[in-house]
Amino acid sequence: MDDQERTAEGKTPLSISVIMPVYNGTEFIQQSLPPLVAMRERGEVLEVIVVDDSSSDDTPDVARRLGAEVMPSGGRLGPGAARNVAAGESKGDILWFIDADVIVHDDAAKVLLKGFAEPGVVGVFGSYDDKPPAQNFLSQYKNLVHHYYHQRARREASTFWSGCGAVRKAPFLRQGGFDVEMFNRPSIEDIELGYRLLEKEGKLLLLTDLQCTHLKEWRFVNLIHTEVFCRAIPWARLMLSRGGLDNDLNVGVRERVKAVLAALLVLTALLALGGVLSWVYPVLAVVLVVYANQDISRLFYRRKGFWFALKGLLFHQLYYLYSASAFAWALIESKLGKKLA
Repeated sequence: MDDQERTAEGKTPLSISVIMPVYNGTEFIQQSLPPLVAMRERGEVLEVIVVDDSSSDDTPDVARRLGAEVMPSGGRLGPGAARNVAAGESKGDILWFIDADVIVHDDAAKVLLKGFAEPGVVGVFGSYDDKPPAQNFLSQYKNLVHHYYHQRARREASTFWSGCGAVRKAPFLRQGGFDVEMFNRPSIEDIELGYRLLEKEGKLLLLTDLQCTHLKEWRFVNLIHTEVFCRAIPWARLMLSRGGLDNDLNVGVRERVKAVLAALLVLTALLALGGVLSWVYPVLAVVLVVYANQDISRLFYRRKGFWFALKGLLFHQLYYLYSASAFAWALIESKLGKKLA
């Protein structure tokens, strides 16, 4: 009888091992570790493990002072491999992966366990909340977009997220953990793990009430690099290798339609500027874009006001353009049978 069956019968409560990979994260862990250590003191989690990925600052000492168990990764391995190292040494039935720049809400462990109480569930994950502390436009925009998609996605998920996500230890180890050969730098190793877990182990749940605060401050260059080269292109390659696109989160059918509308807006505007089309067409495209994006625009407006909502709507069209371009790039690669970059 495995841990899932025992829990369903109420005989053996699940224990949770928190695993947080960190590289030079002193500023972050001073905020993200205390709530987790408090959960351990309350008996909600069994252990809090910080995997130090060969930091050059005093991250290990700070983590120990805050009450975490510190484990060296054994080299500069990256977060996926660091998580794998701790997973093999952890004591809990559940591996709860949390990024160093994430502060979980106080009820997170309880919410997480409720998800695992459902039959057939092998993993759960949550979302960022809608109150990021970084106040610059891109940080607010990126965080709110993540919150928007995760709060509206299907509860029975089609993938996994390791920013604040948990899996049963036994299936995780059976599947070999995160694939750090395919993804030798931080990328979509969590998404790929989710596909394997779904195919061979059980269900994944997206729990909208499992929330956390994201501390990262985004700037234009690192946002575009991360979005395009670390997320969009690798995810498109992975989906194409599996036979097609998912219909969930930010790659669902509705999102593809919005991407087409964003491209249509740019195309009609350029043709109108060149005198090829009447300005009626780009105006019509604007109306369609505003209508299609009204839900996320309302979120922007509620949280940050009119001017932020306007800028957010405009930047979101750029997001659709570079995301669609990344998919087109991956599609061309698949037709040519080789990677172009």
